Amino acid sequence: MYDIYCRTGIQIPFPIIADRNGQIARKYGMIASDISTTKTVRNVFIIDDKGIIRVILVYPLNVGRFIPEILRIVQSLQMADCSSGSTPANWIPGQPVIVPAPQTYPELQERVKYINENRNGLSWYLSFKNPDQDCKDQVKLECEKIE
Repeated sequence: MYDIYCRTGIQIPFPIIADRNGQIARKYGMIASDISTTKTVRNVFIIDDKGIIRVILVYPLNVGRFIPEILRIVQSLQMADCSSGSTPANWIPGQPVIVPAPQTYPELQERVKYINENRNGLSWYLSFKNPDQDCKDQVKLECEKIE
């Protein structure tokens, strides 16, 4: 942690675990057994504030992590949670989110009318909305904390 601070000026606000014998790495499937019995693959675990693992990324030993994508995933998770929607493929901050599908036939009819009036969907099960400003501000604030 001190080396990270010396090289970047950033203090890590979370614990870093030493795994000298590889016990934790084995438990979480981080050993690339087809390559080595001791070297770990490059795993990224994104864990929310409730302690729930939301995303696991596994990079081969010879491929570096792509930090902008990791940050985008964090923003996507935050936006989906805040807006009660889903982020589509290739979503980037500032873009609309997918509205959850209607659960009843009257909701479906209302959705079709909404799509026709606003031209914001492809079908009753795939329509979009712009998150409200509170969600945008909240995600921006959280990401500024990370950066």
